[in-house]
Amino acid sequence: MRVAVSWSGGKDSCLSLYRALNIGLEPVCLLNIATEAGDGFRVHGLDPGIIADQARALKLPMVQRKASWEDYERVFKESVEEVKEGLGIEGMVFGDIFLEEHREWTLRVCRELGIEAISPLYGEDEKELIMEFLDAGFKAVIVCVKVDGLSKLLGRVLDLEVVKDLEEAGVDLCGEYGEYHTLVLDGPIFEKRIEIVESRIERIPKGYKVLNVLRWRLAEKG
Repeated sequence: MRVAVSWSGGKDSCLSLYRALNIGLEPVCLLNIATEAGDGFRVHGLDPGIIADQARALKLPMVQRKASWEDYERVFKESVEEVKEGLGIEGMVFGDIFLEEHREWTLRVCRELGIEAISPLYGEDEKELIMEFLDAGFKAVIVCVKVDGLSKLLGRVLDLEVVKDLEEAGVDLCGEYGEYHTLVLDGPIFEKRIEIVESRIERIPKGYKVLNVLRWRLAEKG
């Protein structure tokens, strides 16, 4: 089945892409929608350009759009219709793990679009998912955190020590409630790796801090 992947740039959408490939689906593009943040559009506080470079590192086309939260569903549907017509997709892959409200949204929207909603991670144990991600050889950095109690994790590479810190903080391990977000830099399905050259920590509205990646590059895998 030809599918598109709803892409945030983080570990869950990446692991969903990885699983989709492993079960024989044919991902033909990534779909990323940047939302309004401050004076521009960002993806979890990130420049959308670094998300586009992830697609280049993965050797997959990307459809990238901008939307406010008010018109997000309309922009999402229009983008999927475009991909459906242009690339012949029959399904959309999502990184949901347990949020029933969002899972119901994906099912409804995809039903209305005439395609299948596929959530390869849904209902699975979160600790096992993180271990699968790490054991497969993916590398991700924490780029956004809720300020209270998690600031020390910002900019750190997701590893067993970070998982331990998340457990001790008593937050959802995979950040399903928005406690933190990651950016995947490398992994077994990447043709190149993303190297962060310059970054700074910034506070943004709604109680978040972000790792603002100012400069980065695509590097050869060594």
